[in-house]
Amino acid sequence: MHTARRPCQTQPLTSCPMNDHHDQAVVRPARPEDIPALVASSAALFAEDAGTRDATVDVNWPHVHGAERFASGLDDPARLLLVAERAGEVIGHLAGEVADGSARRPVKIATLLSMYVRPAHRGTLTGARLVADFLDWARKQGAQQAEVTAYAANADAIRFYERNGFGPHTLTLGQSL
Repeated sequence: MHTARRPCQTQPLTSCPMNDHHDQAVVRPARPEDIPALVASSAALFAEDAGTRDATVDVNWPHVHGAERFASGLDDPARLLLVAERAGEVIGHLAGEVADGSARRPVKIATLLSMYVRPAHRGTLTGARLVADFLDWARKQGAQQAEVTAYAANADAIRFYERNGFGPHTLTLGQSL
């Protein structure tokens, strides 16, 4: 796994001063009052990503199950829910989890489950700050590996994750039946 390069290597990106060319979003742990914004952010991700790339995904999942799923993760030490907030408005989120290894793969794995930044705020390091905080959290949880999945057709997401230290590891091939 590659090590992400970032400004202010000695401190979390959330505490790094940003110049005027970057969003002044605050990345912080989600709170109960953020659940509606988390659902909206997740729904936007589903519509933009899976909704255009995977006919097997229920794009209504965030509206039906998202609030319950996010609420159950707020106090779960094995799950991380972050929001990126600017001027009091949630402009993105990241959800992750950590799991112990198995007999076959005996390493603790941190999985970045979902991440979304509103299009108007992309290119501002907000996504990189979310990922950096996820990786810091994963290390503190004792994870030895971090992973994320992206649709093969989502070249922008793949480039983003590669810029943030992730590299190809496995490939899943599918076939409609």
